Amino acid sequence: MQDLAARLHAALPQTQCTRCGYPDCESYARAMARGEADINQCPPGGAEGIQRLAALTGRPPLPLNPANGVEGPRTVAVIDEAWCIGCTLCLKACPTDAILGVHKRMHTVIEPYCTGCELCVPVCPVDCISLENVTGDRAGWQAWSAEQAEMALDRYEARKQRLAREEAEHAGRLERKAEAKLADLPAQTHGTECTEADRKRAVIEAALARARARRGKA
Repeated sequence: MQDLAARLHAALPQTQCTRCGYPDCESYARAMARGEADINQCPPGGAEGIQRLAALTGRPPLPLNPANGVEGPRTVAVIDEAWCIGCTLCLKACPTDAILGVHKRMHTVIEPYCTGCELCVPVCPVDCISLENVTGDRAGWQAWSAEQAEMALDRYEARKQRLAREEAEHAGRLERKAEAKLADLPAQTHGTECTEADRKRAVIEAALARARARRGKA
């Protein structure tokens, strides 16, 4: 990562909430370093966060852009387990793997790992997730610490690695399945016209190419 982008990234709270308009804190930092994003787009960092970014970029401080949200206390997601249907959508949305649960079983939030990003709330189909204020009147960096930011980043990076590993494993399974079907093609097309065998071969080879491409990207 470019030096300025790295320093800007380190100055962000690492909630990975996307309220800045970018998919994660690193993307926002890179955009600021390129001059493509303003320094006032991070509600979790608040006014103090803007001051930090201004000092690093040499830009004048700005009020927090209301289009990105408002500065407020840190919140933690709470799941009403009586209403949870175990859909796993919140697990997929959580950037720090702070939600524990399996399909069709109630989920729960591991409070120390929750960054208050709010991403789990809109995906819940039964509205069983609420946000609880855990810092009272303290907002922005007064409600968040460097240690919490570091842990959030570590968990976010670990989650990205896990997803990449799972994607590679899934692509590998698809590749092996396609290879097996291709090897067994004569048996599968026995008695069919040549054009039908060619069609099936083309379909399987295309599926095999997609699986290999996915595995290569993971």
